[in-house]
Amino acid sequence: MVLSLFDQFISPALFGVPLMAIALVAPWLFLPAPGVRWLNNRLLALETSFIGRFTSQLFAPINKSGHKWALILASLMIYLISVNMLGLLPYTFTPTTQLSMNLGLAVPLWLATVLIGMRNQPTAALGHLLPEGTPGPLIPVLIIIETISLFIRPLALGVRLTANLTAGHLLMQLIATAAFVLLPMMPAVAIMTTLVLLLLTILEVAVAMIQAYVFVLLMSLYLQENV
Repeated sequence: MVLSLFDQFISPALFGVPLMAIALVAPWLFLPAPGVRWLNNRLLALETSFIGRFTSQLFAPINKSGHKWALILASLMIYLISVNMLGLLPYTFTPTTQLSMNLGLAVPLWLATVLIGMRNQPTAALGHLLPEGTPGPLIPVLIIIETISLFIRPLALGVRLTANLTAGHLLMQLIATAAFVLLPMMPAVAIMTTLVLLLLTILEVAVAMIQAYVFVLLMSLYLQENV
């Protein structure tokens, strides 16, 4: 059977039973849970320090009314990093390469920020659709353009995360296949290709963390506009 490069992005199944739920729940199994001791272990202390620094930096420019989102966005950040990192392991599946999942995360949170803006400050929220000082003939066109840009935000969030992770996985698979094919014919070239694959793997680890941070950062900017 000839396999396609995109077969790695198909939702896994065993005897016809989808295993997507396991891939979604697995990251929480590897996160340390707080104990009853006064002093936690180093891993939990490192995680707590990371979450504290991340939330303080993320919510510094946001009003206090928006600080209620700290738990949601911090949890989302940790979850996306865990899912992306686990997807780099061999024989694993990365749920964030599925556009449906990323849109399922982006659309509800984006819609919640928009509804908060419409409820708390409707004038300012609607004012974003029309920049100040716009000439009269351009008002209808600008309103249409700004409305489209508003509704395209969650799609851009989901597509950005999906495209970056999918491209990285495909590139790693292509280079790994090339190294495997070149090994019996040109061992020196295969070794150099393997070194490139190692560097690319390190880059993908960075991309997995950066894309999770960018996803949450853009969501916080949308929140900042509406609180």
